[in-house]
Amino acid sequence: MAVITISKQPGAGGEALGNMIADKLGYTYADRDVIQMIAKAANVSPEWVETFENEAGTKLSRFIEMMVSQRWMDRVLADERGYLDEKIYLDYLVLMIAKLADEGDVVIAGRGSQYILDDHPDAFHILLINSEENRIQFVMSHYNLSRKKALQYIQNEEKRRTNLYKRIGKTDYENPSLYDLVLNMSKYDLESALQAICDLIPH
Repeated sequence: MAVITISKQPGAGGEALGNMIADKLGYTYADRDVIQMIAKAANVSPEWVETFENEAGTKLSRFIEMMVSQRWMDRVLADERGYLDEKIYLDYLVLMIAKLADEGDVVIAGRGSQYILDDHPDAFHILLINSEENRIQFVMSHYNLSRKKALQYIQNEEKRRTNLYKRIGKTDYENPSLYDLVLNMSKYDLESALQAICDLIPH
């Protein structure tokens, strides 16, 4: 009933490795699943949650929240669909990650799960890092992108990641003491990283 959280620098191979771990151990890999769960609980579309994750914490989102009153939103949206703001999102994020952890046998991708589950007795927290150049090359080869597009992808993901941690009041997300295992992916291929993580998890 272990829980594995995968935190990663964008382009360090977290998605590919997370899926490999789940397949090897027979676990669920929860990435977009978290988006779906929040969307269902908040009665909004998954696209809204995804857009919120990408934009929340930016000047635009703060301007919209300041200008659009909750009372107006309640009246317009009524019962047809729900509403999502920063507080609601964070409340649901904590609840859904805790729910996944309670069910066990799951690999959870990012979203502050290493903080949310920091005292969970069956959780193992993994951090993947690599140089920017290696991460650019990884994204180019695995997602068939040009160098320019790969760099843009990494920068956008870094921004989204930083915004998320700001919202939960954390800045030390690459502090190695938060993790049970830190893998520098310049020293590992995906298969050897998979083995190192599986060796850590009790069977």
